[in-house]
Parts: sequence; structure tokens; C-alpha cells
Amino acid sequence: MRVVLAAAAALLFAGCAPLSGGTVAPSAPFDLLGRVLAGADGRAFSAAFRWRHEMPLNEIWLMSPTGTTLAHISSDAAGATLTTADQQEYHAFSAEGLTRRALGWALPLAQLQYWVRGEMVPDVATDVLERDARGRLVRLEQAGWSLRFTYAEGPAQSVVPRRLDLEQAGQRIRMVIDDWRERDPQ
Repeated sequence: MRVVLAAAAALLFAGCAPLSGGTVAPSAPFDLLGRVLAGADGRAFSAAFRWRHEMPLNEIWLMSPTGTTLAHISSDAAGATLTTADQQEYHAFSAEGLTRRALGWALPLAQLQYWVRGEMVPDVATDVLERDARGRLVRLEQAGWSLRFTYAEGPAQSVVPRRLDLEQAGQRIRMVIDDWRERDPQ
């Protein structure tokens, strides 16, 4: 169970680590609800999640299909903490470091706060860039990751993605965003 929770937490840490170098402004605050499916090395994990992003604080709740909190992740400039359902705590200097320790490889933690908004990470080289007729990102290769963006269509077409598919070196992550709310900076 600990391995599953650690893997789930690591997959959802995305966006929790502060950006290195301090030259990239963090994205605007948001709350989102969604689902994640991640796989690597023949293993797969899925969960519902809530992500509250307000630099430097990020909080992520990983939830079972019935809404029970499996883990709570909190990350800020002082470090990252993962608290499991049975109240065990794991700490690391950064969410990225905790992810690397839990899984043995790092996820694009700092970049995801931009990608979930359908934005490129500023000041990071882009290898492939494709946009749709409305100018929204549909395909991106950045920071070693290949991404595909899917948007809700219809009368209220979205400028933020409804789904992100990320892939790098055999790792696959699919995030489906069910509810998105911009928040006013406090």
C-alpha cells in the first residue's frame, strides 16, 4: 500500500516544486479537480485528485473512487510532505526530490503548472510546437517530454486543456481535468 501511495503521490506532485533559477514567473493560482492514470515499467495507477496551486504553496489530495483521501501532498519553498491515509508522513527538500526517491525517476514537476493551462514553460527550449486553428497548443515537446493537449469543444470551447497526455522514456501520464477554477492571487 505504501508503494502505491508513494507512486500516486509522485505522479501528482507535478507543479509542486519551485522553478529553478527564479527567472520564470509561476502561473496564476488555480484549483482543479480531475483524474490521473499513470504507467511505467508495466505498472499502472489511477486516482482522482484535487490540486490547489498558489505559488509557493501547492496542495494535492489523491482520492479513491469513493472520495476517500489516500494521500495529501503539501509543497512550498521549505520542502514537501506526503501524509498517507494512516497519518504516516514522508518529507523531502522538494517535491521533485521526493518523487525521485519514491519512484527512482523524476516527473516534470515545475513544468506541469504551465502545461495544465495549455501554456509552454517560459525560457525552456521547445522541440515541437503545434497549435490548432484557435491558437491552442495541441502538441508540444519540451523539457524531454512529448505532450498532447485535448480541449472541450462546443459552445463554451475551452482555452485550458480538458486532457493532457505526457510521455517520456516509457513513462505515460494521462490527466483528465474535470473542473478548473482560476483563483485571485491573495
